[in-house]
Amino acid sequence: MADLRTDICGLHMCNPVMTASGTFGYGTEFQDFVDLEEIGGIIVKGTTLAHREGNPYPRMAETPMGMLNAVGLQNKGVHYFVDHIYPTIKDINTNMIVNVSGSAVEDYVETAAIINDLDKIPAIELNISCPNVKKGGMSFGVNPRATDEVVSAVRNVYKKTLIVKLSPNVTDITEIAKAAEGAGADSVSLINTLLGMAIDAEKMRPILSTVTGGMSGAAVKPIALRMVWQVSKAVNIPVIGLGGIMNWKDAVEFILAGASAIQIGTANFIDPAITVKVAQGINDYLERHSISSVKDLVGRLEV
Repeated sequence: MADLRTDICGLHMCNPVMTASGTFGYGTEFQDFVDLEEIGGIIVKGTTLAHREGNPYPRMAETPMGMLNAVGLQNKGVHYFVDHIYPTIKDINTNMIVNVSGSAVEDYVETAAIINDLDKIPAIELNISCPNVKKGGMSFGVNPRATDEVVSAVRNVYKKTLIVKLSPNVTDITEIAKAAEGAGADSVSLINTLLGMAIDAEKMRPILSTVTGGMSGAAVKPIALRMVWQVSKAVNIPVIGLGGIMNWKDAVEFILAGASAIQIGTANFIDPAITVKVAQGINDYLERHSISSVKDLVGRLEV
């Protein structure tokens, strides 16, 4: 077999395949379908400082080659996570990573500080696509200054691997990536969902209760691939690619474009064992091309 081992600034993974937050629960929901320890990293659903009910229903809609969601970060808060979820996942022998979200810098900081004390959580993924309630609801991740503010604040309290998840709903994603790197991010992951909407023509109403939502799935892949390629050339930290990865070939394309690791999201709803199938597919590709290590494939795209 080829060497699939991957390292993201001290985060040692058995392979470059991870799960995207919000698509794999806390991991335990999938353990009847797949060996969780064969996945390089599992990013659990978004966690906030306080309990969140999420948005009213309906909050999901199918689209051609994808889906829209407006779940709204429904979770029971970080203290519930520490007391009830962490004990059930801490002994899974892979990288269990928490996606951290918030509506103010202070929320991010306090949540990250609490998770920093959990021995078996080696990294967090900072979701900066959240609305900053103190600044009129504009997302932290849409301008470099706000990105620098929240990442710097979290970096001051979080001492393990810090991954920053970037929003594609910006003019120039490379500027946001560089701001995250400058503020202390160990890695960036991209892309988060694209803003979209769906309409029920017969009812003449939006399908989602929130009108707009986040679009994911195969249809977003070309955009995600382009952004990963751009960002990988703009920063000196590892890039984790996601967005429309449905099979091993998609994953290989992201790695060629510069991603050191990839995340699988929407495809988990179609095939709960897709993660290990993609890892095997990457291995088979490397063997066919006589490439000994997946690290030698990163950024190998010839332009």
